[in-house]
Amino acid sequence: MTTVAAARLTRDRPTWLIYLQLAAFATYLYGLAAALPLIRAELGVSQAAAGLHGTAMAVGGIAAGLTLPALTSRFGRRAVTWAGLAGMNIGMVTVALGHALPVTLLGYLLAGASASVTLYASMAVLSDHHGAAGPAAISEANAVGVTSGIAVSYVFSLAADSTLGWRAALYIPVVATTVLALAMGRVWVPAPGPAPAPVPSAGAPRRPYGWRFHAAGAVLLCCVALEFTFNLWAAELLAQRTGLTAAQATTGLTAMLAGVAAGRFGGARLALRHPASAVLLGALAVTLAGWTIFWTATAVPVAYAGLALSGLGISVHFPLALSRVIAASGGRPDAASGAASVWGSLGSGGGPFVLGALGDGFGTHTAFLLVPALILLACGGILSSRSPA
Repeated sequence: MTTVAAARLTRDRPTWLIYLQLAAFATYLYGLAAALPLIRAELGVSQAAAGLHGTAMAVGGIAAGLTLPALTSRFGRRAVTWAGLAGMNIGMVTVALGHALPVTLLGYLLAGASASVTLYASMAVLSDHHGAAGPAAISEANAVGVTSGIAVSYVFSLAADSTLGWRAALYIPVVATTVLALAMGRVWVPAPGPAPAPVPSAGAPRRPYGWRFHAAGAVLLCCVALEFTFNLWAAELLAQRTGLTAAQATTGLTAMLAGVAAGRFGGARLALRHPASAVLLGALAVTLAGWTIFWTATAVPVAYAGLALSGLGISVHFPLALSRVIAASGGRPDAASGAASVWGSLGSGGGPFVLGALGDGFGTHTAFLLVPALILLACGGILSSRSPA
């Protein structure tokens, strides 16, 4: 296998701040994923209607992507990341207090827009701060985040069967963000390095991206669609195939996230030694194997094994696909992160919504054939856009 010169990843205090901000972000992401089947059961809506929550998050992410370069240029990455976390928590509280579909959709929209600002701004920070080790730092940051996601998914399962109710778990991001702000609010990445490029004024020439940048964005779309399809609908299929209740089936996310956490820590080491494209292709193959086990399983232990293996593959999809987008941007990380937010949001909203609509028409089991289709598209995009160097 082709290798690259080994890079060194230094985990200083600013790096740990970004890691922990991603952990707070993950409590929102996996919390709302675990809440979706419970919202659907409580409100009595169809799969397609429930899938609109993913669409609302995607619309928010697209809005974040379109405004992120201007926001970082005007206010700086530090203010943008913290403001994003604050807005994310407002969205979580809205969902927690909402008992009607329009209110929960609004909460997902607010949380999705604000959290996307934090996510993509912080990824640009890590990429700049760590240079050649940027892909490894991004992978490791996401590993830290998903570890907190495992805990949140488990808490949701416990809360759903308790007198507190599952909505109590929606306040975890608020608590996590508050604690982090009190403990590390004054920490930030050192100033040296190029400042974010100013947003071009009207009529100013803009250097177009090459076709590899757009191909990398399409791969990111497929990878995010895969992850969110599993996040939002795997519990539904698990319940249907094994007879678990909706609340019990949310534990399936814990099995998947355990695979994601293990893979992201391991993926960070692979990213220090091998090209991102090669590692990503291998990860997509692992995801296909895990999906096959999960899709054919009717016993709970086998389904959990399939979800864990799927998570192992999914683990590096987003970090490495995002790294490929930034690498193909020609030295424009903030603009690339904004574009990546749009691509990623199209995937996060489109994938789950399409699967939900297919599930209403053909059943969730058949609808999950969307997964291998997305894997094949992603592999085609990677193979066609790999750098010749």
